[in-house]
Amino acid sequence: MRKINLSISGCMGRMGQQLIKSSKKNKSFKLVSLTENRLINKKIAGIKPITNSFDAFKRTNVIIDFTVPKCTLEILKIASKLKKRVVIGTTGFSKKEENVIKKFSRKIPILKAGNMSLGVNLLMYLTEIASKSLGNNFLSKVYEVHHKHKIDYPSGTALMLGRGIANGKNKNFYNLIGRKYLNKKSFPYAKKINFNSIRKGEVIGEHEVRFSSGKEIIKLNHESFDRALYSEGALIAANWLMSKKAGLYSMRDLLNFK
Repeated sequence: MRKINLSISGCMGRMGQQLIKSSKKNKSFKLVSLTENRLINKKIAGIKPITNSFDAFKRTNVIIDFTVPKCTLEILKIASKLKKRVVIGTTGFSKKEENVIKKFSRKIPILKAGNMSLGVNLLMYLTEIASKSLGNNFLSKVYEVHHKHKIDYPSGTALMLGRGIANGKNKNFYNLIGRKYLNKKSFPYAKKINFNSIRKGEVIGEHEVRFSSGKEIIKLNHESFDRALYSEGALIAANWLMSKKAGLYSMRDLLNFK
């Protein structure tokens, strides 16, 4: 079986390091290049990391990107010219940046997900169903916990779940975004969707959606124990993307949730 040539961007980050480990165990992939935004004077997994460039990606079939929005857009610009597929796990994009990604997806296949976990994507699906079923009689909010090193908040997964609430109500997500709290012990429900992000210790990821009518509360939650959950999901996404035409896909497409 011919292996898929793989490039990993942000190779020195937490997810980059985990992706390298997972790709080495996965017989479907051959790691051909690693990129980072600074000079790395050592080889990793037998490969010397370089910055994003045509040389970095010319031999690859698919790029997996867990970096920052500015870097992701730089990678997409190169990938679109080389006609390479890209899996995006980066979070924290602005609405304008999201639209730029959509434009690139007209030229190349892109799978973008705020979370690569099967369980989290199932949680989003259940969130949509609950939001649609409960209607406007229930207010909602999203709670998340991550390790102290995570900079952006709310997390990409929390925003995914917020989007699930909006989709269930058939409303524009950006019009429903409420207040974004950091490290609050408690936070209120509102007509819009409020978010509370906790940053502590080495927590890999906890997410919870709550719906309240004032008389009852419904909670949907997910907890991650192993970072390999995300890297393995990203590799499944990369493999799946190999057979797709240009377009913007999500884990929901991969999992065939209706």
